[in-house]
Amino acid sequence: MRKTIFTLLFACLVQCVAAQDCYKVTYKGTKPTIEDFAQAYLSQVQVYDDPVDEVGLDEATNAFKQAWMRYRNGVKQIDGDKFIVDEQNGYIRYESQYDNHLLCAEMCYWNEADGKHKLIAVNITSFTDGRYSLGQFDGLFFMRYNNATKMMADCDAPGFEPRCINDNLDNISYSLPRTGKNITETAWLKNGKTSKRVLKWNGRKFSY
Repeated sequence: MRKTIFTLLFACLVQCVAAQDCYKVTYKGTKPTIEDFAQAYLSQVQVYDDPVDEVGLDEATNAFKQAWMRYRNGVKQIDGDKFIVDEQNGYIRYESQYDNHLLCAEMCYWNEADGKHKLIAVNITSFTDGRYSLGQFDGLFFMRYNNATKMMADCDAPGFEPRCINDNLDNISYSLPRTGKNITETAWLKNGKTSKRVLKWNGRKFSY
C-alpha cells in the first residue's frame, strides 16, 4: 500500500512539472467545493509588482484574486465590483464595472464520469458597452483535479474545440454554467449580431 501511494504521488509530481501549473487542494469534509478549488488556485498564484520583468499575475487574474481575498476576509468589495459564490451549484463569478467597461471572471467545475476526477474551468471576459471586446488577458482554460492525489493541474478539456475567427466574426466568447452542465459559446459577428452554440458536457467530454 505504501509503495502504491508513493507511486501515485510521484506520478502526480511528474505531471505537475510537465504542466508547469499544479495546485494542491485542501478541504474539510468528504469532498472539495468550488471555494476549495478557488482557494487552491488563487492562493498559489503569486502577485508581483515588477513592471520591468512583467512577472506574476496578469491584471485580470490579479483583480479576481484581490476580490477573492476580500471575500475570504469578510471585507466589502470596492465600488463597481460584485462577487458571487454559489457553493451549491459549484460556481463563482466576479464582475468589475468601470464606466462602460465590464470585466468578468468565472470559475466552475464538473464531476467526471469515472468518479475519480473533476474538471475545473476559469473564464475571463471583457465587455465594452455590452459587447464583447477581447481583452489582453481574456481566455478560457481548464484544470483537472485528481481525487486520489488531491492535486489539480492545467489540462486540455476533452472535446472542446475553439471556433476560429473568420471574415464574418469579430470575436468568440464563452460563458460558464451557474446551473446545468453546458458552456455557452457566443460568436460576435461583424454585422453587430451574435450567434450562440452550446457545448454539452456528458461526464467525459464536451460536444456541440
